[in-house]
Amino acid sequence: MDEKKTERAAQKLAAAKTAFKREAMLSGYSSFKIGGPADLAVFPADAGELKNAFRILKEEGIPLFIAGRGSNLLFDDAGFRGAVVFTTGIDRCSVSGTRLTAGCGCTMTAAARRARDSGLSGLEFAYGIPGTVGGGVFMNAGAYGGQISDVFAGGTAINPVSGETVALEKEDMDFSYRHSSLARRGLVVVEAVFELQRGDRREIAARMNDFQSRRKEKQPLEYPSAGSVFKRPAPDVYVGKMIDDAGLKGTRVGGAEVSEKHAGFIVNRGGATSRDVRELIGIVQDRLESEFGIRPECEILTVPEIPEK
Repeated sequence: MDEKKTERAAQKLAAAKTAFKREAMLSGYSSFKIGGPADLAVFPADAGELKNAFRILKEEGIPLFIAGRGSNLLFDDAGFRGAVVFTTGIDRCSVSGTRLTAGCGCTMTAAARRARDSGLSGLEFAYGIPGTVGGGVFMNAGAYGGQISDVFAGGTAINPVSGETVALEKEDMDFSYRHSSLARRGLVVVEAVFELQRGDRREIAARMNDFQSRRKEKQPLEYPSAGSVFKRPAPDVYVGKMIDDAGLKGTRVGGAEVSEKHAGFIVNRGGATSRDVRELIGIVQDRLESEFGIRPECEILTVPEIPEK
């Protein structure tokens, strides 16, 4: 990366009073606790700062990646030559009637709590999902029988290349399992609106507490991870069970391990590198393809992107 371009971008971000860090270790911003240095880590506080940061980075020809809060990502050990944008500062959340509006950096859990406190049902499934609303919409996140597409009513996005602000309509989102049209359209969510239903707060809270209890019981939350590693190949096909049946629970490469608690997770038992995780993913994919004829697709994203085999 051209050091002069990075320096000019840093000066412009400073002049705009947008928070940033040079040579930021991505492991410190990753739920996996893995990743080398990024030339720039940028922390916009609102949609205006986000849009301005995109403009500055484009002017200087600096590659960028939108990381949300780094919860569904595997950053490379070598880091990222460019700017990684973290949206956690854009976390405003409000309710009007039965509609909840959340900024892209609001966590899914915080949005679910706000809905509960307002007596609104529909986001219970999101309680405990570690990612942001922006990431949730991008990948149509879901759990326990619910998903974003069930409640998404619209929103706004930015095209980081053109700087254009785009209204998001549900019919244009092309939602499917862990998919939306946003990647194809090159858009970054700024704000999302969810249409919910009136409900009893105690019943809503009980469902949320039940989901969270199930997560704690079944998922390895005591270790750093990026969540569930693989997508389901079909609605009734559970990759975690296949991995367990293949005898891969507890398999380790360096500091990375197929969780003993839930085989669908790879955890960082200490000092894991991105190379460790990628190698372990490959071992799992190869074994499942050999034994079951299914090569599961990764749900977590590698940064920089490494194409699937």
